[in-house]
Parts: sequence; C-alpha cells; structure tokens
Amino acid sequence: MHLQSICLFALSIAAGVLGAPQAAPSGPASGAELIRGVNLGGLFVLEPWITPSLFRQWEQAKNTMVVDEWHYCEALGKQECTNRLNRHWSSWVQESDISMLSQLHINTLRIPIGYWALAPNDAEPYVQGQMPFLRQILGWAARYRMRVILDLHGAPGSQNGFDNSGLRGDINWTKRPTDIPRTLDALAGLARIANESPSVVAVQAVNEPANWGVPKSTIIDFYIQAYTTIKAIAPQVAVMFHDAFLPTTEWAEIVPQNLTDSILDTHIYHVFDENVLRFSDEKHISKACQDGLNIGKFNQRTRTICGEFSLANTDCARWLNGFQKGARWDGTLPNSQPAQAGATCHLQEDMATWSQQKRSFMNRFAMAQFQAYEQGTGWIFWNFKTESADAWNYIKLAQNGIIPNPPIGRSFNVCR
Repeated sequence: MHLQSICLFALSIAAGVLGAPQAAPSGPASGAELIRGVNLGGLFVLEPWITPSLFRQWEQAKNTMVVDEWHYCEALGKQECTNRLNRHWSSWVQESDISMLSQLHINTLRIPIGYWALAPNDAEPYVQGQMPFLRQILGWAARYRMRVILDLHGAPGSQNGFDNSGLRGDINWTKRPTDIPRTLDALAGLARIANESPSVVAVQAVNEPANWGVPKSTIIDFYIQAYTTIKAIAPQVAVMFHDAFLPTTEWAEIVPQNLTDSILDTHIYHVFDENVLRFSDEKHISKACQDGLNIGKFNQRTRTICGEFSLANTDCARWLNGFQKGARWDGTLPNSQPAQAGATCHLQEDMATWSQQKRSFMNRFAMAQFQAYEQGTGWIFWNFKTESADAWNYIKLAQNGIIPNPPIGRSFNVCR
C-alpha cells in the first residue's frame, strides 16, 4: 500500500493516456480516456488491516512476529500457508467484483504482487501459486475492457520496511548483491505476462521505495535498469515509477527524460502526517485541490497519476499502521498524541454509523480528489474493497452513494 502524504503516478495527456489494450474491444479502456482505477490490494501481498480475518489467530499474542506475509508463512509452514493462501487467492477477487467495478465506470486495475511470486527462493518462507489467479483476473479484465497495471509491490529485503512490502521492519533492499538482480528477474516475469495479455498497459518498477532507507541515486539507477529490462521484453507497455516520497522539486530527477515511455506515480494520503490529520474538513479538500495543481504541472513534462489515495481522514482503520498497532487519531499509536481533544476511533470506520455531515464531507472529498488528480492523467483508489475499513472500500462507498457514479472528476466543481 502506501504511506505518506503526496500521491502522483504518471500517464500523460501529452503522450496520449495509456492507449487501449491491443486487440481489446473499444469501450471503457479505449482511446484517450483518463485513468479511473482501483487497486486490487490485499490479494497477492497480505496486509493485516485489509483482511484482518487472516491474522486473527495472532490477535492476542503478545509481541508476535506474525505481522506480514513473510512471518505469516513462516509461522504456518509452507504447506499450511499454501493451503490458506490458495483459499484466499481464489476468493478475495471474484469476477463479480470486476463486473461491479465496470458498472461503477472503473477502467483500470492496478494489481500489486510480490517478487517472491516471480523470483522465488526456497530458503524464504514465502509460497507460490499466484500465477493462475493472476491470469484469471487478466482474463476478466479483458472481458470487461479494463486496462491493467502490474505493480511490483514487494522487493527482496523490503524497499520501505512496511508490511505491504511483504516484510515489516528494516529496509534492506539493495544492500545485498542479489537484491537488484532478483528484482529485475521479477520485473522480467511481469513483462512476459504483459506480453500474454493485451490488457496490461504498464508495469511498475517497484512500489514506494523509501528515500530515507535507499539512496536516491540508487533508486534512479535501478529505475533505469528496470526500464531497460521491461522494455526489452514488452516494448508496448509503459513503465511506472513511484516518486520515492520525494518532494515535487525532485520528481524530475526520479524519471529521467530519456525514459520516454514513463509514468510518475505519487501516493496521497491524509492520515499518516499528524499535521494533516488535524485538518478541518475544508482544509482536507483544499489540500487535495492543491495536490492536483502539482500533478497537473508535472504532467506537462511526464505522465503523472495519483496511484493510491482513499477517503480516510483518520488512521482509525484497525491495524492500518501495522498489526497490533494503534492510531495517531486517538493517541493509541506509540509516541503519538490524540489529533484533537476526546478523539476516538470507535465506529470511525463503520459507514452505518456515519452522520449525514460526515457522509456529505466524504462525498465532497471524493469529488475534490477525482477532480484534482484528473489535472494529471488520472487516479487509482486504494482499495477496491476491505473487510472492515469502509473509508478505503471503493465498491461499498460507491454502492452507498458516497462516491459518485460515474466518477468523472472533470465534471465536478469542488476545486475552484
């Protein structure tokens, strides 16, 4: 997933938005239509807050190591982990989900996947078997005329230390001589899959490499290698690069201009920065509109998109900050103070309890973000669904009228 407070991800107007998949029928994913997408998170890279049911048996275990997919499989052993994950892979994304997303006028799916699915090492606890399920989703995407972006969400050693990299803790990616070659092997695997499926229009080099753990120069060098590797196998797809949480003033360095078929990806969340967390409703909307101006400006140079965002304005989704960790909002995250006097996470993520005022704000917040990010080449919401975190559940939000259908940002007038 995500973490930090600016979100960009490129697909340019000047170069013509990611074109229609070859041989795909005309429809939602054709022509120069802006990207309006969702992430299929929590499928091939586990995140406890998205699917808490998978981690519930360790809920009361003190100081448990089972906080990510690495330790999940390590605790269960390969056979039991394979059994459980096969059940999960076969049920978390259904054709009915893709059909519903199509009805909600979503035209793009970003599919996160870990390196271990493509470049496995028997000495690691991870298990394999993801490919048949990935290919099934690609088939559904073609059926419903959707674009697909294949996103390498986890790299060897962890590129950011987040649980969504597959391994929470230290940032060790690039510190071993095998890390970059294995990452490139995984990207080569994704490029070969792209050649099998004309719905695939982009491959993301790596999700959210942390500039505080990996030198910027190392990230740039890797991005150049990744571009060369992907293009050598699948020249028809674009290559996406996350902004590495760097400020807008450094985006041009991250994507060298000679990498001509590139997309810049930035992720904009309003809940991981304590200052932003304290914003009023109107300030949240103003920030979204300002972020859109930044996106639009860079989009003139390199295709740019917001590849992750949500409607959350608190970090109250259970385990969002890590398994068994609390929230900044109510001060239960270690070394944090409540965002405001009396702040509570009770029922914050249960849509059924939201007041009309909150529902109205969420609706305006959605429209503001869609409008803002469409000053670039589009947006991809995190996530398509969740088990219990409603502000992150696109399908549920849209079915309940909080996210408008169709979500055409350029038709809204929230940002002025």
